[in-house]
Amino acid sequence: MLEKMFKLKENNTDVKTEVIGGLTTFMTMAYILAVNPSILSASGMDANAIVMATALAAFIGTLCMALLANYPFALAPGLGLNAYFAYTVCGTMGYDWKIALMAVFAEGIIFIVLSLTNVREAIFNAIPMQLKKGVSVGIGLFVAFIGLQNGHIVVNSDSTLVTVVNFTENFHTVGIAALLCVIGLIIIAVLHIKNVKGSFLIGIFATWILGIICQLTGIYTVDVDAGFYSLIPTQWVSFDFSSLGETFGQCFQADMGRVNALDFVVIIFAFLFVDMFDTIGTLIGVANKADMLDENGKLERIKPALLADAIATSAGAILGTSTTTTFVESSSGVSEGARTGLASVVTGFLFLLAIIFAPVFTTIPGFATAPALIFVGFLMVSAVVDIDFNDPAESIPAYLCMIAMPLLYSISEGIAVGVISYVVINIVVGKAKKIHPLMYILAVLFVLKYIFL
Repeated sequence: MLEKMFKLKENNTDVKTEVIGGLTTFMTMAYILAVNPSILSASGMDANAIVMATALAAFIGTLCMALLANYPFALAPGLGLNAYFAYTVCGTMGYDWKIALMAVFAEGIIFIVLSLTNVREAIFNAIPMQLKKGVSVGIGLFVAFIGLQNGHIVVNSDSTLVTVVNFTENFHTVGIAALLCVIGLIIIAVLHIKNVKGSFLIGIFATWILGIICQLTGIYTVDVDAGFYSLIPTQWVSFDFSSLGETFGQCFQADMGRVNALDFVVIIFAFLFVDMFDTIGTLIGVANKADMLDENGKLERIKPALLADAIATSAGAILGTSTTTTFVESSSGVSEGARTGLASVVTGFLFLLAIIFAPVFTTIPGFATAPALIFVGFLMVSAVVDIDFNDPAESIPAYLCMIAMPLLYSISEGIAVGVISYVVINIVVGKAKKIHPLMYILAVLFVLKYIFL
């Protein structure tokens, strides 16, 4: 049955590989179960409800991706958009979180329509192949940078913005976390070189176990105020789901009479813009890593993949969370060999189980999953060798795209830089005829975004 449903042999994979891939993707994404509530609760929402809404939205979205598109791509509420939700819409603009959820729901409905009418697919296909390679590399650098931050190896600096951590200062918190992250990275690298299946998963658990040992021996100390929590679960399961009622369906209870119409349009547009290009960028990067793009840079089942993403966004809003989108961490499962929706089914059901086992999964520290993200960055950066640097009109926009993503801390901003520079450079050097008409439209829209948003 699994063979018929997911076409495992056709995709050169097997059940074991897909299960490992799905589990690995989940482990690298599980942090969202802790991070999303900490951000969205700033809007006044109930934190426990957000945990359950996050897990359920991830389950629904990832299962839709598996059944509609048969891809090993997982979905969950996205970072960045949740911050915009909590700190801008509900913070700076002062709107109630129910109104913000209504904007997310409306965005999802618009995306469903766009996905059914081929608009998003057309945008995906309009991006030149060399620029898609740049997107893949840029996402790799971005993911690695996130991993270095989560692992406390890269920290803030007043003089240089970022710098390497001082291992000896605050050794029992930041220092030991960074050291364990380095050890975890070495473990994954060695296992990968030796072609050991499940190297990411082994590395994550090994790092976590080493952290627990350090806590038990006093090398790692708990400092909640500094963000360093106990690595030992205090509770294994919880069956109290009543708090979900605090957010479920509340988007339909929003008092729209108190909303400025122009503000609401701007909010929806901001969600639309970032979500669309984060999703497209992620699909390009992960699909390229999995060698799923054809010779023209197209993804075979892009329409159902985008539809699954759109459905997840609206479902997530009803449940009570910000925009649900395709996660770049899916590349960790792809790197373990996952190639079909079976991996997504595994990831999705693990998110469903996470509602019960949330106390365990949320105990896994960021420095334990960070090594996997850093190594995924290495694997994705390998696409740089496929960029034709002998054609500067193609390679310069790809280069600008790839460095913009980590430096601007945004996949969508990297795509914006890549698209604008591609159009401008090729027009100036007299190669305007090769530019797809949609690229002109995208470039203009990106420029307008910088002017008005």
